[in-house]
Amino acid sequence: MAEFIKTYGLTILATILTSVASYVGIALKKIYEKYANTKIKKDVVRTVCEAVEQIYTDLKGAEKYEKAVEGITEILTSKGITITEIEVKMLIESVCYSFKQAWKSAGAAQTPVDDGEGIGVDPGEAEFDVYDYS
Repeated sequence: MAEFIKTYGLTILATILTSVASYVGIALKKIYEKYANTKIKKDVVRTVCEAVEQIYTDLKGAEKYEKAVEGITEILTSKGITITEIEVKMLIESVCYSFKQAWKSAGAAQTPVDDGEGIGVDPGEAEFDVYDYS
């Protein structure tokens, strides 16, 4: 047994350490990708919502929402990032809420178009289809 450990011990130890290091590397990569993709999703949604507000001033809530969804899915598709329909809805609502809070803090009045109610889509109507943009 001592002869076996003396002969193959270092090789076995190197194999085990390599396996552990590979596993840790893969786990860290997954954590980073999840964080990076979430940040990218939030940034894309914010940018698209700002653009929709500026470009489509003649559209109302549901129409603006559809334009935002189209822009978000197109951009994320080009980046190879998967996003669910519920994620899109929740992120858009979050951005719209932050817009409303900024307008309130700036002293802006609510517009008669949205009555301060966001994009006009009931979150209860959410569908749970998954978009695969890879």
